[in-house]
Amino acid sequence: MPESIEITAPRSRVRGELLGAAAAALLVAVAFAVPQLASESWRRSLFAAAAPVFGHWSPHIGWGTLPALALAAAVIVRGPALADRLPWRRLLTVGYLTAVAWTLTLALVDGWRRGFTARLADGHEYLAEVPGVTDIPVMLRSFADRIVDGQPDSWTTHVSGHPPGALLFFVLLDRIGLGGPTWAGIVCVLAGCSAPIAVAVALRALGAEEHARTALPFLVLAPAAIWIAVSADAFFAGVTAWAVALLALSARAESARVTGSTPGPAVDRPPVPGSGPVATRQAAVPVAFAAGMLFGFGIYLNYGLILMGVLAVAVLIGARTVRPLLPAALGAMLVVAGFAAAGFWWFDGYHLVVERYYQGIAATRPDGYWWWGNLAATICAVGLATAAALSRALAPSRLRALDPAALLVAAAVCAVAAADLSGLSKAETERIWLPFDMWLLAATAFLPRAHIRPWLTIQAAGALLLVHLLMTNW
Repeated sequence: MPESIEITAPRSRVRGELLGAAAAALLVAVAFAVPQLASESWRRSLFAAAAPVFGHWSPHIGWGTLPALALAAAVIVRGPALADRLPWRRLLTVGYLTAVAWTLTLALVDGWRRGFTARLADGHEYLAEVPGVTDIPVMLRSFADRIVDGQPDSWTTHVSGHPPGALLFFVLLDRIGLGGPTWAGIVCVLAGCSAPIAVAVALRALGAEEHARTALPFLVLAPAAIWIAVSADAFFAGVTAWAVALLALSARAESARVTGSTPGPAVDRPPVPGSGPVATRQAAVPVAFAAGMLFGFGIYLNYGLILMGVLAVAVLIGARTVRPLLPAALGAMLVVAGFAAAGFWWFDGYHLVVERYYQGIAATRPDGYWWWGNLAATICAVGLATAAALSRALAPSRLRALDPAALLVAAAVCAVAAADLSGLSKAETERIWLPFDMWLLAATAFLPRAHIRPWLTIQAAGALLLVHLLMTNW
């Protein structure tokens, strides 16, 4: 009997991967097919010509086509081996540069102007309001008064749909001489491409370095790069990913201080000099405080990022400590107090933005399609490899063992489910849920080594198909 179990268990797991990917592919296919088969009036009500993705059908190639193909091939062939053997800091550097290159080459498939510089120049974007902000304190005090539509001075679509932190960020960029859509796009890409690195840092801090190394090629080659270039949500993803990573670093230091060892499974790899728990122990409190400030700032970038708190809980459970909670909470409360003192109360903004949301196309977009179409759009962003790996990542045995990578994936799944059930994200979730997508991608850490290259190939193929068949709005 034991021998038969050893033989059949791997086959069962492989079937789980294939079934997960097949189910995800079917969901995406149906989500694309239904609008094409429906009546024209119903199709128009979706307000997404290439639903479930916000964009329109436009098969094309561009200057980025060949570089993107070459880069994808290089990551597929060399990425897993390099991820396994490079020293940690060098691996993070190579990973970041690869993520930036992948994002820019995908953007260049649409051309430099259409794919990059013009993305944030749309009249509904944040930059349209930047010239009108001549007094930041006045902007913050009056922000909530301008959320609801139908007023002469109502904010544009994106500004009204978010707390003032997002507009404030672009105003400050402009004040330091980085104004205009090109600079804004560069900053968003650089910040968004750091999110995969933050995920790897968090996993390693929680004692899951092998998981971090396995997942990193998938993180840098994610289809989500299509929407990292260029959207403000890429910046949001970067901010919140580093909030989670800093909290994990603090939790590791606190756990080491109490137990004398790092949390999570042991890693059979020599530590990088100066990067162990002893080096960070004294900095645990300020690092947790900084993490809290980033979490706090995150909820003033996007109301939905309150759900990043679920990721924070997963970090503390995975690290088996709550010691970072107090300094992190103080950091977040400092940000909340700062915005409140400036005249903006988060809960007032949230209630008003719900009203504004249903003044627009959200009132027309059919719930019966988007509650599952949202999930199809998310699969487009995270790829079929992520769907294939979910059954492994969410295995009850891993969750019971408090595997930190599994906990983070489970937390991301919960955040996506809550966002979907809220009804406040009908469409455009391939962009809006980027902060959650980064952590869903961590599920690829559980794919067997023998399957990594085939799944990387499927990931890259999915991204390349999407960017060459569709002209996305972001």
